[in-house]
Amino acid sequence: MDVRRFRDDIYRLSAKACAGDDPEVTAKVRKVADVLVGLYRKNVVKINHSALELVCARELVRRGYEVEVEHRVDRALVCDVYGERGDESLIVEIETGFIPPDAAVEPSAYARGRIASKIARYSGFADRFALGTTPTYVLDFPRFFAEPARERSTVEAARIKAATDVRYDRPPISMEELMVARLHSIFLIDVDSGETMEVDPLGYLEGASKFVGSQGLNRVSGARERGFKFAESARQGLL
Repeated sequence: MDVRRFRDDIYRLSAKACAGDDPEVTAKVRKVADVLVGLYRKNVVKINHSALELVCARELVRRGYEVEVEHRVDRALVCDVYGERGDESLIVEIETGFIPPDAAVEPSAYARGRIASKIARYSGFADRFALGTTPTYVLDFPRFFAEPARERSTVEAARIKAATDVRYDRPPISMEELMVARLHSIFLIDVDSGETMEVDPLGYLEGASKFVGSQGLNRVSGARERGFKFAESARQGLL
């Protein structure tokens, strides 16, 4: 464990991301960096994940949220980024695409199950829920979570539950959790520039389907004609 290197990297990133921001924003983001350094000393966090949390936190602070990282929502769950603004709360779960060795021969199935599990387990603890990831990783999540509850079916929920139960069964995700879980936004977090862009989930899927096609939990035809439209999607559903 190289605490000095982590500290130097996270403070350098904090300064870069906040260049040009108001002093109040810079101070709040620096406090987030301080928390991450303390957690690293306890061997709780890693630099790649922490960098994404910090840049995401900076964007939320700029939008007026009071932000915490590694925030406990109940006895078993700790969310990555938690924000409150007035009466509204927001959770952002960071997805880096990490695949453990025991899932090396089925990485896509593992990632799909993990993402669906995150949405189902965490979204009930805040008014809004988002997934955060890098622009270089393509999330594969069920369209089911981005659609209004009235448009969902228990058949689809059961199919998602079967995919998550393979690995995430302690405790298993219930049908009730699945039917009310909701994905409101995708945050594309560019650590290199220190910037974060918010994308509408359905707009994101329109682009992502070109790469995940019919292999994921969505069954989309005509995916080959679609391309990424992040700029257009980012204009929709901003916080």
